[in-house]
Amino acid sequence: MSADSSTSQEIPNPAVDGSELIRFDKVVKRYGSNVVLDELDFSVASGKHVTLIGPSGSGKTTILRLLMTLVKPEQGTIKVGGKYLTHEERNGKLVPAGEKHVREVRKNIGMVFQQFNLFPNMKVLRNIMEAPVTVLGLSKDEAEQRARELLDLVGLGDKCDAYPSQLSGGQQQRVAIARALAMRPQVLLLDEVTSALDPELVAGVLDVLRDIAHTTDITMLCVTHEMSFARDISDQVLMFDSGRVIESGTPEKIFTEPEHERTREFLSAVL
Repeated sequence: MSADSSTSQEIPNPAVDGSELIRFDKVVKRYGSNVVLDELDFSVASGKHVTLIGPSGSGKTTILRLLMTLVKPEQGTIKVGGKYLTHEERNGKLVPAGEKHVREVRKNIGMVFQQFNLFPNMKVLRNIMEAPVTVLGLSKDEAEQRARELLDLVGLGDKCDAYPSQLSGGQQQRVAIARALAMRPQVLLLDEVTSALDPELVAGVLDVLRDIAHTTDITMLCVTHEMSFARDISDQVLMFDSGRVIESGTPEKIFTEPEHERTREFLSAVL
């Protein structure tokens, strides 16, 4: 895929000023007696691409699920764009947020899942148009134009009238990426987006994401086992273990000179 000027115009560039866009402050998440996130503190600056690596069960996907409010923290706070996500301030106190507040903050976040989660009864074009019309209130004409531009971007401009079942897994995942981008999110969350794909389909999906990373200022938070992809697109890599960040740095530092023994063990197992 070419990173030409028309591509960069097809996705909006949210304002990038280096400010903090995501902030986790002392976040605790448990499932029963299992502590998945242990007083987690971390932040992501606007426009940055941050990849979370680490063993299964270390809490990486839970971070994305918290940002999508699919689960809620037991303790601590999360801010997106300076606003609390699952809390709001009332009479000088922090209280659990109402659904309206959560929806307002969450609409700035898009997510691409391991499973494609497309609506099977809708054609590809409508899959992408549906949320911008119902959630953002776009006109059908504007939503359709945006959907067609994004399908061109992911190399599927000829699949508007296909149903998801008529597409390969890699094509379905590219539609899912277009659908997430159609909401013009400030933040794009990527959760092991190639793990359900046959190996020969992985490269095409990763090429689309590389193109987006290199031609837009969208903030990306990515969980992946594709280490070469993480090295290519990341400004920062965070190594997780037992619900905490144990090491953080540039891809060059993490992949070539990791300081923590646990990071060295993990990378020697996956590289």
